[in-house]
Amino acid sequence: MDDSEKDIENQPNNPLHGVKLLDILKALVDVYGWEELGNRINIRCFTHDPSMGSSLKFLRRTPWARNKVEKLYLDLMRK
Repeated sequence: MDDSEKDIENQPNNPLHGVKLLDILKALVDVYGWEELGNRINIRCFTHDPSMGSSLKFLRRTPWARNKVEKLYLDLMRK
C-alpha cells in the first residue's frame, strides 16, 4: 500500500479530500464571479485586481482565509 492509499483510508469522511484548491477556486469563481466572491469573503485578493494566481498564493499561506473558501465551496456543493 502506498502513501496515497493510506491517505484515502485516513480521511474517508473528508468531503474535500482529493479536491485541489485550484478546482475549488475555479468552481467558486464560475458560480459567483470575483465581485460576488469578494462580497461573500471580504479578502483583498478577491476584491482588488483579483487573479487565480494571486488568490491561490494567498490562500495557501493563510489558513483562516482558506477555511472560509473551503466552507463556501462545501455550502455550494450541498445545494
